[in-house]
Amino acid sequence: MSAPAAQRRARPARSVTLMPARKARQIFERLRAANPHPRSELQFGSPFQLLIAVMLSAQATDRSVNLATRELFAVAPDPQAMLQLGLTGLKRHIRTIGLYNTKARNILASCRILQERYAGQVPRERAALEELPGVGRKTANIVLNVAFGEPTIGVDTHAFRVANRTGLVRAATPRAVEEGLLRVVPPEFRRDAHHWLVLHGRYVCKARRPECAHCSIARWCEYPDKTAAEGGTARSGGVFRVAD
Repeated sequence: MSAPAAQRRARPARSVTLMPARKARQIFERLRAANPHPRSELQFGSPFQLLIAVMLSAQATDRSVNLATRELFAVAPDPQAMLQLGLTGLKRHIRTIGLYNTKARNILASCRILQERYAGQVPRERAALEELPGVGRKTANIVLNVAFGEPTIGVDTHAFRVANRTGLVRAATPRAVEEGLLRVVPPEFRRDAHHWLVLHGRYVCKARRPECAHCSIARWCEYPDKTAAEGGTARSGGVFRVAD
């Protein structure tokens, strides 16, 4: 074995730390109490349309995707109709979305596979989903969760940030965070955990300045730099604690 190969194999695995189970349960109980039935903000009418919307949402906002797919799905609601649009026609509908050239090619390639192998239906198996061009683990997890009710947890930028910032799971990669969440999130909450984490990250635990004073789970959050705001924050031991 070469020296570089031996060094790679000898490297220790990156550490993953999990929040104590009791504290994690309290977080998800509070998130559930605030939003008992969370839903994706992407608009879709079928598993196929959800798949396309999630593919388009990479490095784009749900709002921009919904604006584009409103007209796209009206004329191309299924793989066959999408293929009939062709590359130029599809690009015309999604040109306002970032990376639309690459996304258009991947969508049409995926539609061909769906037509040829799955009679135009979206498969319910992870391996089959991840074989589609432009579909990675996160997209597969979201489709399995939202379309088919599987207790998977898609880790996007919001879920990754919230998990690490709160201390639910501290890990360096989305895959490690996902695996950690599957260990720390109680089974009864796994079906909706993705939505709660994403929505919390989008509207409260924001990237640049989290709104800790308005955070329903701040008392259990382990983030050391909680932000101050008028009313509801008090400094204690170097950490801002947010009143109920």
